[in-house]
Amino acid sequence: MKKRISLALLTLSSLALYATPPAVVAHRGYWNTEGSAQNSIRSLVKADSIGCEYTEFDVWLTSDNVPVVNHDDVIDGMVIQNTPYHEVAKARLSNGEPVPRLDQFLDTAAPLKVGLVLELKPHADPVKEVLAAGMIARMIAERDLEPRTMYITFSANALKALQATTGQKAAYLSAVSPEELVALDCYGPDFNIGSLRQFPQWIDEFRSLGMPLNVWTVDSDDDIQWCIDNGATYITTNNPLRAQELIASGK
Repeated sequence: MKKRISLALLTLSSLALYATPPAVVAHRGYWNTEGSAQNSIRSLVKADSIGCEYTEFDVWLTSDNVPVVNHDDVIDGMVIQNTPYHEVAKARLSNGEPVPRLDQFLDTAAPLKVGLVLELKPHADPVKEVLAAGMIARMIAERDLEPRTMYITFSANALKALQATTGQKAAYLSAVSPEELVALDCYGPDFNIGSLRQFPQWIDEFRSLGMPLNVWTVDSDDDIQWCIDNGATYITTNNPLRAQELIASGK
């Protein structure tokens, strides 16, 4: 009887999860606007200003173990994980800002309302991923940002490290089957739109497992609407304003 009740509750919670309109995640912040740039402090503030539920950003460790926010592993010809912070700090983003340190980024985020989707990038040395996960967990906790933060990664090693240090489930960015996600004991899938459209049958499996579904990078009207129609929990997009409009239209 208890097992039947548990399955019924899981089914009801799954239906509620997928019936809710998707939340908009600004991919690398709201950067496609004047004065902004990808993964900049400005893009974080702008994502908050337009009412995005979340903003996504990427974290690397420099060679001297300073966490910085940038998408690519190379900036101005420097491989971030092989370069000391004092050299990385000389680089400038397209809007003139320096590459943000993670602590600077989080200090700016703390008084805002926007949620955070932190991607820990895969490092050449898996030990660096474990070290980064511990530093991230501490920085998030020091600013009481745990309730507003989700974690994502392409690295299975980083996934385990984030879950161990933060005490929260993380989402896996690699397109693997529902069975593999269950084996990883993670939050759920964070799939590229192209991969998900190849395996649409997995959506019902995620739903039955009660797993939230994040889809990236969803930019065209057709892809955004497809995600809405198929019950995505989160839509990660470079066009957050358009995603908000389509969700609000209720089509």
